[in-house]
Order: sequence, then structure tokens, then C-alpha cells
Amino acid sequence: MLTVAAVAAAFTRDVDAGLARVEAIVADARRRGADLVVLPDASLGGYLASFAVGEGTVDPPPALDVDGPELARVAAAARDLVVCLGVCEADGGHRYNSAVCLDGSGVLGVHRKVHLPPADREVYAPGDAFSPCDTPVGRLGLLVDHDKTFPEAARTLAGRGALLVACLCAWPASTSVRATRVDLDPQARLFDLYDRARAAENQVVWVAANQCGQHGQLRFLGRSKVVGPGGQTLARTGAKAGMAVATLDVAEEVERARRTLHHLDERRPETYLDAEGTGP
Repeated sequence: MLTVAAVAAAFTRDVDAGLARVEAIVADARRRGADLVVLPDASLGGYLASFAVGEGTVDPPPALDVDGPELARVAAAARDLVVCLGVCEADGGHRYNSAVCLDGSGVLGVHRKVHLPPADREVYAPGDAFSPCDTPVGRLGLLVDHDKTFPEAARTLAGRGALLVACLCAWPASTSVRATRVDLDPQARLFDLYDRARAAENQVVWVAANQCGQHGQLRFLGRSKVVGPGGQTLARTGAKAGMAVATLDVAEEVERARRTLHHLDERRPETYLDAEGTGP
């Protein structure tokens, strides 16, 4: 059995404060018996403060080295737990919006956000791959935020053997529609819809962690959750900081979901569009 924790929390530009918060969250998850802890996108350094596009309008997060002291400190806190968190990754002259998976032994895998909305392009370079990593809790796929909008991303991870997908988000409420309740917000509806659809269509366990609170002009939705391979929500947080915890046998749950209808085996790729957007 595996105990999974999906975290909703707020993070700012203060990396030291973010590290202290991550350490406290990991300690809390350990007390709850967690084996896997998934934190939001931009856990160290915060996300963008606005979606406004134009030179100088996007406040970039501090860029960190994946092999640097900040993630070494998280690895020391993780010890026997597998922890996923988001950072602005520095690599040469580029910044990437990255999800990092690690435990006490060090970094197990890194995913650089592939699908960049306009404001992100002001700050980040795009990643170019979807590659699961092998971890003590199983073969795990990583996605960042807007990546989950694209079915091909999660499908690629599932096709490469991931039974678990951790999707790290800094997903805000709509900036154009002011809803009277969070559940009426169009971005909240999409956030939940994508989580459940990607889990069900790929028959995987889906762990979505999201920021909460206000950062600049953006109000993040929280609503972190663990979703089973049938698209059922097993645990979730509300709009405020919290932790959604679920215990399950991942391999057994996936096998049960795929026993009668196995979506990956039933695909007909010869009938689909190719990478250039053309079809047969």
C-alpha cells in the first residue's frame, strides 16, 4: 500500500521561507504516514505575479541549480519519503519551470514544463520531453501546470509505463471572470476536469498539487487532490492550505481499472494526427 499526499500551500519569492515551509510540510506528511508528497509548482521562489505580457511586466522567480544547496536541503528533509516540488531551474542562460522528484539519496527526476502560456514565455524556456522516472514508490510521471491541458502529455507518460502522475500547479482563478464562488470559477472547473479526465483516460493514479492564496494579481485555487484510475477523487483539499491524503495499492487499482477496458492497448495510432498535425 502507498500513502500519497497532495499539498495545497502558498509560496512567495522568499526562498528561505519556502524551504522552511517545505520542511514543515514534509514533516507533517511523515507524521501522517505518507510515502509520496507532491507540492505545488514554484514551491521555491513562487510563481509569476501577473499574466500581463510585455517587457518588464513579468516578475521572474529566482533561478536555482538542481544540484544546488536548496534542493540538497529538501532531500535531507525528505529522507525516506519521495518528494516532488516545483522550482525555477537555472541551466546555462535559460530558466525552466521545472518539477523535481527527489528523496534522501538526491534527485530522481526532473521535468521541464513543455507547454508555456504567453506570460511564461517571458521568463521560461520550454522543455522538450515527457519521461517518467523510477522511484521507490514506482514509475512516476511529472507534469507542470499547463501541461495537463494537453492530453498527449499525460498519455505519453502512461504509454512509457507511469502508473502515477504528479502534476504540480500554480493554477489561478480566472482573471477575466469574477465568480461569486470558487466552484463557479471557469478556471476551477477546468482544473478539476483535467485532473479527473487525465486520470480516467490513461487509467493512472493522478496527484495534483496546487498553490493557494494571493500572489501579486493572481489568486491561486488550491483544490489539490488524489484521483484514482477511474477518475474518482479519493481525497482533496479546499481553497486554503491543506493536504489531501489517500492510501491505496497503485498497481492493484490500475490493474483493476484496466481489466475490462485497457485504453492504452485499445488505441488506434494509425488513425490519429502525427506530430506535425497531419493525419492519414
